[in-house]
Amino acid sequence: MRLPGRTRVHVDELQENWQPKLYGRLISLGLLAAYAIAFVLENRTRVHVHFVFATASVSLIWLILLGIAIGVIAGMLLAQLDRRRRRRRAAQ
Repeated sequence: MRLPGRTRVHVDELQENWQPKLYGRLISLGLLAAYAIAFVLENRTRVHVHFVFATASVSLIWLILLGIAIGVIAGMLLAQLDRRRRRRRAAQ
């Protein structure tokens, strides 16, 4: 018995349209998003950051993200300095 408006899907068509790389990427992206959400939820507690003359209370996730951003920026700046130094040596 066939339902109205439905077509039969042949096994050959299904195998032809199957894209394992696409589904693998979608699953990986979903898992990565779930991990990121869990990471943020686990690190949302407030912590005290003591500076020399002041103390601040911030969420731990913002402190982690600030540390990552500072590290990335410092790495890019150091890579630029190294590239400039190598160009000067090559020009001499």
